[in-house]
Amino acid sequence: MRVLITGGAGYIGSHLADRLLAQGNEVVVLDDLSLGKVANIEHNLENPHFRFVEGDILDANLTGQLVDECEAVYHLAAVVGVKHVVDDPLQTMMTNVWGTGIVLQAAVRTRRKVVIASSSEVYGKGTASPLKEEGDRILGPTHISRWCYAAAKAVDEHLALAYCRQRDLPVTIVRYFNSYGPRLDPRGYGSVVAKFVNQALDGRPITVHGDGQQTRCFTNVDDTVEGTVLAGEVDAARGEVLNIARAEETTILGLAQIIRDMTDSSSEIVTVPHELEYGEHFEDTRRRVPAVDKARRILGFSAKVSLVEGLTQTIDWFRGTR
Repeated sequence: MRVLITGGAGYIGSHLADRLLAQGNEVVVLDDLSLGKVANIEHNLENPHFRFVEGDILDANLTGQLVDECEAVYHLAAVVGVKHVVDDPLQTMMTNVWGTGIVLQAAVRTRRKVVIASSSEVYGKGTASPLKEEGDRILGPTHISRWCYAAAKAVDEHLALAYCRQRDLPVTIVRYFNSYGPRLDPRGYGSVVAKFVNQALDGRPITVHGDGQQTRCFTNVDDTVEGTVLAGEVDAARGEVLNIARAEETTILGLAQIIRDMTDSSSEIVTVPHELEYGEHFEDTRRRVPAVDKARRILGFSAKVSLVEGLTQTIDWFRGTR
């Protein structure tokens, strides 16, 4: 089967390409390299079953042509990372909403199966625990740029579900929770794991925003990819929204301590106000724990990689790139 991955030169997309190639598929990657990197896919460039197209998801003609040529689409292209979102909310909205609309419009012509990558950010400031796919969402005010990403991803989901219900387009939505692993951007954009690992390996202070007691659940990229592939393969996932996550709750301060210990780093851990990184118009959420029973029931998916195991893999990769 020929598969299109938008954003396929990115961190998750490149791992997804590896998995789909290993399964015997042909893979076409569309990426504008604004966040993705050729280095993430260069090991596949000579593979006759792999094709890389450098281009913008907002180019409707190009995107439509590639969708027509493929039998399934994994749509991962997006502006991601809190820093990018806060710095450029306009591009965030344009790419994340218009880009998804272009993909869905193209796919509906030939009923291509589409998997849409969404995010735990959709839950916003929701305090429910665990966060269920059918639960309510609570977002902050529109003058806080951070919430434009959550709003854009929610619109993406509404678009996808509308195409599924009204145009009979086979669509599945996966919500990622803090995926991490090899090929994370070393600059740490969008990933607290990447930032902490680099700071620890450099011996610089490990900077924790706020008091560090906010919690997250981290999902290794191998598990992220496994859930994404299953979402494209399992017929019962059609029209569903699914958390792809590991429900292992960790404070951000605790994560910093774990990474410092695992790297044998002499770095001190310091807490800094969010405003120093993101400006005064910023809000954070204290807790984000996923419900994982729906993905287990529909996909047979269960995250297998523990945080320590995944961090060992990630730290080894970062060391190898130095």
